[in-house]
Amino acid sequence: AHARGINTPRQLVQVDADTNTKDTAKMADWLDGNSTVTSTSYQQTGSGASRTTGVSNDDVLERTQMVAARLKAIYNKSVLPLEKKYKYDYFYDSPFLSDVEFDAKPQVMLVGQYSVGKTSFIRYLLGRDFPGQRIGPEPTTDRFTVLLNGPEERTIPGNALSVHPDLPFRGLERFGVSFLSRFEGSQVPSSVLRSITLIDTPGILSGEKQRTNRGYDFTKVVGWFAERADLIILLFDAHKLDISDELKLAIDVLKGHEDKVRCILNKADQIDRQQLMRVYGALLWSLGKTMESPEVARVYVGSFWQEPLKNLDNAQLFEDEEKDLMKDLAILPRQSAVRKINELVKRIRKVKTLAYIVGYLKAQMPMFGKEKKQKELINDLPNIFRTVLKKYNLAPGDFPDLQKFQAKLHDVKFTELNPLKPEMIEKLDSCLNVEIPRLMEELPSERDSPEVLRQKMGNMTMGSPTGYVPVPTIGANTKFNRADGGLLPSRNPFGASQDDVQYWALEDSAARLWDSFQALGPQGGYLSPDVARDVLIRTGLAKDQLRQIWNLSDIDRDGYFDHDEYVVAMFLCDAVLQKGRPIPTELPASVIPPSKRKLVQERTKSAGLIGV
Repeated sequence: AHARGINTPRQLVQVDADTNTKDTAKMADWLDGNSTVTSTSYQQTGSGASRTTGVSNDDVLERTQMVAARLKAIYNKSVLPLEKKYKYDYFYDSPFLSDVEFDAKPQVMLVGQYSVGKTSFIRYLLGRDFPGQRIGPEPTTDRFTVLLNGPEERTIPGNALSVHPDLPFRGLERFGVSFLSRFEGSQVPSSVLRSITLIDTPGILSGEKQRTNRGYDFTKVVGWFAERADLIILLFDAHKLDISDELKLAIDVLKGHEDKVRCILNKADQIDRQQLMRVYGALLWSLGKTMESPEVARVYVGSFWQEPLKNLDNAQLFEDEEKDLMKDLAILPRQSAVRKINELVKRIRKVKTLAYIVGYLKAQMPMFGKEKKQKELINDLPNIFRTVLKKYNLAPGDFPDLQKFQAKLHDVKFTELNPLKPEMIEKLDSCLNVEIPRLMEELPSERDSPEVLRQKMGNMTMGSPTGYVPVPTIGANTKFNRADGGLLPSRNPFGASQDDVQYWALEDSAARLWDSFQALGPQGGYLSPDVARDVLIRTGLAKDQLRQIWNLSDIDRDGYFDHDEYVVAMFLCDAVLQKGRPIPTELPASVIPPSKRKLVQERTKSAGLIGV
């Protein structure tokens, strides 16, 4: 820790019930009786927010369009011809990609049984109601709803959405009028929807009757959206952990997209700590059997709507879980370019494998007895897969599902299949080995210098001019209004006294610095390391001083600054520049934000145990 210039827990002050009064004299001496940030340079820090990344919004959009254009060129020139030649759309039930799909904003799809809180979660994200919203304990959402940003509130019928030239939903026409009548768009002005598109799905019920009465193949529609989604959120109710047959089929369709899946155990505030432990274990066990993955799924636990918690036993856990989830959502636009490249690479590998399989089947057809030979080849498909795999050195994971592929082959005449064209395969290899690696060089890398990194960060935003999603921040509501296991006392409009457990010497400064913090564009309530670094550099302090200030300010050691940590950093800079004070080796207890004191206390106790 010392080698990296990081303060160890032993260097942090112990926070006791009496530390506020104990530190009063020390604070008065160090601060010269003034605990506020007085330098106007810090109160106006946000004025340079547009320059913190070194890239204007116009530059970001220009680079975004450049990356999308190169992806489209690669696909249309080298991939699409093979897809058409070897019937990729038929064998994989995946229509050809349109240009608008490369330009689309990141999509987040919510899947779950009825009454698990999907629509309430969306309402919480948006901070408002939306057209077509239906919330209740009974099955209420009976259609797929796409939430889009727009100047006015209105609903858009599914048939109109599917033919809209600027929206990536034309491929849904293949599911017919029966599905399109249960598909709609909900347009609403929203800062969140400027960066992402949300997809609400019908609540899943159990029983065969529901599946047969839908009028369309629910799992195929989920699979279509899953292929194009950047994030898939599976919601579960803490009181209903049973996984119905249709939900299992929907989860099965997500195979191959496990990296996008996040699970939420919702309504967890309605059970106590012991019950939550049992429910969480039961959910992980069920998911392990259903998802058939060696890795444990990431499960966020909490109550994901705007109402206060009903049970405060696990409030700190729920707050931390919600922070993690919101941070995951907030950075989606910056990861979208990588995701689109990743999806195209997966598609190219599938197309390449399909071409080898189809070419092999075509080469085995004789001049006479074609029907008999076709039946033999279909029955011998497992051996054919093994032969093709070894002959062309392919990966087993790139092969289609054996049973589904066999079923598709029964409706195809092998004599109409196209033979293998080596020159077309070479184009695919060139995409994988030359063109896409060259495109990846445009994206941020750990080898980049800070200047190069700031220039490249513009490329990470696909379809979003801001590069992050303004999701709800924890401090914006009273949902987690607790401290040390109980409710916070009511706030005195004139501030807390120094004897109060909630006293914070920087509370007045925090209020004044709120606007400048927001102007810096926090992502989900946090300033990224690059933005926070640039703010500190502009103070003109020496590198060693800035290192010490960072170590003291980044209290939770996550590399990001929330509002409280930002205030502490600005306060320390101001103390050095305006008052000429030395940087302390540890933060006085009264300077530590109340939201961080429990963390500091636990860290100090751990350090004490290690010292013993």
